[in-house]
Amino acid sequence: MNSILILAHGSQIKETEAIVNSLVEKVKKRTGSEFVQAAYLQFSEQDLESGIRRLVDEGADSIKVVPMFIFDGVHVTQDIPGELEEIRAKYPHIKIKLSRHIGDDDRLADIIADRAASV
Repeated sequence: MNSILILAHGSQIKETEAIVNSLVEKVKKRTGSEFVQAAYLQFSEQDLESGIRRLVDEGADSIKVVPMFIFDGVHVTQDIPGELEEIRAKYPHIKIKLSRHIGDDDRLADIIADRAASV
């Protein structure tokens, strides 16, 4: 079973997790998959490894990790790949792929233009 793990940065303000949970539901509808979870790099018990464990417990044999990050910073280039390497060693029977982060996507320009037009 294919699954998706949306990986956000995380925040000390716990209410922000509602935004990512909303995105999880939207991705479920968009993909037709019930096997979409959220995880956070920092400030949450729902970290990357526990997110993967939850999907494995649900029966996932293939997990696509999608980092919800804009910049090619240390988290994207070092932290996430490093953590995934350690996690893959714990789950050698699970295919774990890291997608490209959100980055400089043209669709973000549309959102920014829409937001600017609304004020």
